[in-house]
Amino acid sequence: RGAAGSPASTGRFVRCLYAVGFLDLFGVSMVVPLMNLHIKSLGASHTVAGIIGSLYGVMQLFSSTFVGCWSDIVGRQYSLLACILLSALGYFLLGTSTTVLLFAISRVPVGIFKHTLSISKALLSDLVSERDRPLVMGRFNAASSVGFILGPVVGGYLAEFEGGFYQTSFICACIFLLNGGLVWMLPWNEENAGSQEHHQDKGTNSFSAKANHDLHLKSAANRAVTNNNVFQSPWIQVATVLKKIKEIACSNLWDIFLVRFLMSVAILLYYSNFTLALEERFGVKPLFSGYLTSYSSALGVLAGCLLGPITRLYQHNTYRILLHSSTFTCTLILLYASALNIWMVILSSTFLAFSTTIGRTCIIDLELTIGGNEASGTLLGVGQSVTSVGRIIAPLLSGIAQEFSPCGPPSLAVGLALVAILIMNANKQKYCSHGNVKLKNQ
Repeated sequence: RGAAGSPASTGRFVRCLYAVGFLDLFGVSMVVPLMNLHIKSLGASHTVAGIIGSLYGVMQLFSSTFVGCWSDIVGRQYSLLACILLSALGYFLLGTSTTVLLFAISRVPVGIFKHTLSISKALLSDLVSERDRPLVMGRFNAASSVGFILGPVVGGYLAEFEGGFYQTSFICACIFLLNGGLVWMLPWNEENAGSQEHHQDKGTNSFSAKANHDLHLKSAANRAVTNNNVFQSPWIQVATVLKKIKEIACSNLWDIFLVRFLMSVAILLYYSNFTLALEERFGVKPLFSGYLTSYSSALGVLAGCLLGPITRLYQHNTYRILLHSSTFTCTLILLYASALNIWMVILSSTFLAFSTTIGRTCIIDLELTIGGNEASGTLLGVGQSVTSVGRIIAPLLSGIAQEFSPCGPPSLAVGLALVAILIMNANKQKYCSHGNVKLKNQ
């Protein structure tokens, strides 16, 4: 794991990763909203389109843990570059997909290797101290969300032209190539020169001198191992990946992943029938629902930027932030489910954007704090797999709950969120003990 050695080079490295996150979601969100229309224009039925979409989700489910673990073994630079370039290949093939078969083939490399954001987050956790991690992760999520907000607008504009989908796919592939060049030019080897630089004052940089010194020592110790692992045979790498995954599976992190699963399903249930429920309950048109969703996304960006002051207010106790944000999320979904008018929906959506953004960042930080940074790629990969399972189960649960009432999915979401809160309270001692160790190490 190459890591910049000085506070200045670390800050430069982190800002480049913010740009990587922004470009990644900007490119993807240009194409994804247009894909269903394109595959139907190729003559595919609704069933075939659904099967291809589901296969992509299944590939993501099983590949995220393996790719994350692989990044722990061969290093972030090589794994991130490989994922970016293979994703670019997938979107390039998508731009040449004139048949349903070619469309399906183009989704394979993206389904397996589109884990660039997870590896970027693992790299950020390598670069910064535990104290700074929630702040940096929040800013990374905010930068990515800006790309997610702007991408559909640009993609929709390009789709108006003849052959717009193909042009958009090629532009997306070029954006990924640009990301690959950006990652290649990152200061991976500056730690040797950076260790001789004078530490800058903490007031002018959010990364402490002690944290960067520790990171320099860790990266120097791991550099030789990483370089050797890159050239290991694929079978040895696969065996090492399986061993690391087994270690995570046998660890005491089951409650963290269960909380992540329950909260993910709860939030997905809230959004699953959002547009339809607003139309049935309040006669609101889909256009207004779209504006409300965009409004919530913009507030999510703001929430990511506010994580720094929030973590300082809570004295960097991630467990307490997660518990309070989850409780707040549960209360807001209950408010939405029992809303008597559209203004209550707007109010719940406003604050829910903050609580869900903060909760997503804190659950990742808690995973890394308890699981340890040495397997951060594996931990993030497993967490992503858990969320993928939620994406598969949530539509089914939503459909069943909606048979009873338009408020069925959010009502079920409230129950799942309550279970997650009870699990966090039952394991309070474990979380707090890790939080105390985290504070002592700062």
